[in-house]
Amino acid sequence: MTVSAIVTTDPDRRAAAAAAHPSARLLSTPEELFAAGVDLVVVAGPNRTHVPLALAAVEAGIPVVVDKPFAATVADARRVLKAAEQRGVPVTVFQNRRWDSDFLTARALLAEGALGRVARFESRFERWTPTPDDGWRERADADEAGGLLYDLGSHLVDQAVQLFGPVASVYAELDQRRPGARVDDDVFVALRHHNGVRSHLWASHTAAHHGPRFRVLGSEAAFVSQGLDGQEGALAAGLPFGGLTTPAVLGVAGGFTPVPGVPGAYSEFYRLLVAALTEGGPLPVDPESAVYALGLIEAAFESARTGEVVAV
Repeated sequence: MTVSAIVTTDPDRRAAAAAAHPSARLLSTPEELFAAGVDLVVVAGPNRTHVPLALAAVEAGIPVVVDKPFAATVADARRVLKAAEQRGVPVTVFQNRRWDSDFLTARALLAEGALGRVARFESRFERWTPTPDDGWRERADADEAGGLLYDLGSHLVDQAVQLFGPVASVYAELDQRRPGARVDDDVFVALRHHNGVRSHLWASHTAAHHGPRFRVLGSEAAFVSQGLDGQEGALAAGLPFGGLTTPAVLGVAGGFTPVPGVPGAYSEFYRLLVAALTEGGPLPVDPESAVYALGLIEAAFESARTGEVVAV
């Protein structure tokens, strides 16, 4: 795949794009892109742009990858999928953390039955950023879909469902902890899966100490991983990102041993996408799974508002 055109009007981003992709055309409007004869559009703008740009790409008949969250609401996501079905245009969602090293390692251990019967899954994205910035993720306007539940929660919920299946109920606590915060910056979501597993999910900007990235507690053993998958940092630094693994251990109290991590593989998303577009294989992320996760996020907002457990 080749990056052939980039749409941005920001001078700094245009300079960075020209340096990183010197052969790509720099365009100023989405309309220029849709007329440029590209084979695929990637929507990686602020959350408020996801639905209108996806709809425009579909109308132009161009397959489209939409960054997470797919949309702010299930209804908006359904609008995109209805238009895509009518036009026969493939749409998928960039849930790249399905290819994190720790997630792939946990999935492999579950498939082997190494943990026994799982009772609880804990997953965290914790940061220490005690002062809000002025970016769009910190804005309270509904169409911005800002806050941590939409941002990191989209990954947390998606990974839990991918590992442990459909959800029966949702409970959530959403807080604004930082002075001046206008959106949720400290999040806890509890999912009760139909198979009995309980997923406890955290995202925070105010965590001065970070808990385990994953902790999976089973009847035979526990799996614990620490720290973030390194692919995102490597990509941002322009470094090779394939083959990176996340430190993890497996065992019981007093007897934990290191686990050889499954290498992370963000590029697998695009390998599968190429196969889907050229050979008719399945999309790397079924957009229906993203819609399902959005439904759980909507239930989490309702639970936080009412203080009640929400059946789904």
